[in-house]
Amino acid sequence: MKIYIGSDHAGYELKELVKKHFEGFFEFVDKGTFSSESVDYPDFAHQVAESVLKDSDGVGILICGTGNGMAMSANKHAGIRAALCWSPEIAALAKQHNNANILVLPARFISSDLAMDTINAFFKAEFEGGRHQRRIDKINFQ
Repeated sequence: MKIYIGSDHAGYELKELVKKHFEGFFEFVDKGTFSSESVDYPDFAHQVAESVLKDSDGVGILICGTGNGMAMSANKHAGIRAALCWSPEIAALAKQHNNANILVLPARFISSDLAMDTINAFFKAEFEGGRHQRRIDKINFQ
């Protein structure tokens, strides 16, 4: 599975830990940032969102301080369902009920162990379809 991953400066350290922890399990395409120097989170959220939209099997992980900026930026793209998750339960539900295609983590508010557990839950969960699909179809408002 190919995972497009990106972060801002606040999420850089966690992004690097995630890549190292899951090395050999997932193929990562790192969209940056590549240091802890201050950057603008929308630049990386848009790159990951665009990559996920172009790759029919693509999934993303975005990481910033609170996760809010990344989620807001990524969700500007029609077809992206970026879910801000801070626990395994929320991550599993984001996939099961919302068919989230980008997991967003708040680096300043979760431990690295909790982040890894949250990622595991997200990728183990499967979309349930049914009534949830009807709701997803209503997300992209025109």
